Amino acid sequence: MKYSKFSVVILSVAVAVASCTDSSKTVSKQVSKPVVKVSSVIMEPVPQTRTYAATIQSDIKNNIASSTPGRIDKILVEVGDYVKKGQTLVLMDSANLNKLALQIRTQEIEFERITELYNVGATSKSAYENAEMSLEVNRTALENLMENTRLVSPIEGYITARNYDEGDLYQSQAILQVQSIRPVKMLIDVSETFFSKVAVGNKVSITVDAYPGETFQGKVSLIYPIVNASTHTFTVEVMIENKDEKLRPGMFARASLNFGDENHVVVPDVAIVKRAGTGDRFVYLYSNGKVVFVPVVLGQRLADRYELISGVESGDQVVIAGQAALSDGMEVEVSK
Repeated sequence: MKYSKFSVVILSVAVAVASCTDSSKTVSKQVSKPVVKVSSVIMEPVPQTRTYAATIQSDIKNNIASSTPGRIDKILVEVGDYVKKGQTLVLMDSANLNKLALQIRTQEIEFERITELYNVGATSKSAYENAEMSLEVNRTALENLMENTRLVSPIEGYITARNYDEGDLYQSQAILQVQSIRPVKMLIDVSETFFSKVAVGNKVSITVDAYPGETFQGKVSLIYPIVNASTHTFTVEVMIENKDEKLRPGMFARASLNFGDENHVVVPDVAIVKRAGTGDRFVYLYSNGKVVFVPVVLGQRLADRYELISGVESGDQVVIAGQAALSDGMEVEVSK
């Protein structure tokens, strides 16, 4: 068969185009693998620090009240006042006190007379003992009445509440409240997994919103001996000296405890991927040219890294860039 020169040219062009097309497919196939960056991870000691939220409480809180109802004569302090131990805070109506004091004075005179008669045998021993007992009973009642007429502070601290005014009839609610703020304390609920790792005297770091950037030091002062069966936590009391009185009852605070070091794998935070629509976290592990989707359990965030509780072993290679184009089992190229 004979071909014209024009036909030969056409055929040559077609072959060239086909050749280019095949070459283009080959090149496309060669660059279709996603390019990723990977990083080898190792196991290292990680401080097991946990932070707990709680409210600052006063170490001691006292309600100032009389043991019996009565009219309030004078209130000598106001909310916010600093008071010393033994300082008089409230004076109740003293009519009953004065009445009993006068009765005792009369009894004392009568007892002196009975004593003289008893000494010369002019009265019986039972009469003498009855008079003596009656006098002692009233003297004890007078001391009690004095304590409930002049109300004093049993502690050093601040007046934090006042519920009555002068002239009011006191019934049951405390007249005043006094709270000690040197020291203050916190009660935190700690996971039972740390029960054997907490000891009285352990140091605690405390921060409060009222003083950003400032850290206060406290110590574990008491460990409750039982674990809550519902929450699987136990209560720990933390005491803070609070010498400068910056911390006040009611402040929201965070207490950080270090339970020692544990060896865990640590990965760059950019390796962690969140599954859409869930709170699950995972990483892509690289091995033999492929990536594998692996769920992980996160521990603490450590600056630009994460502690992993499970999911990755020491020596594994994790993808730290290029995850958006990946899927489980995909072949990839590693960027040098």
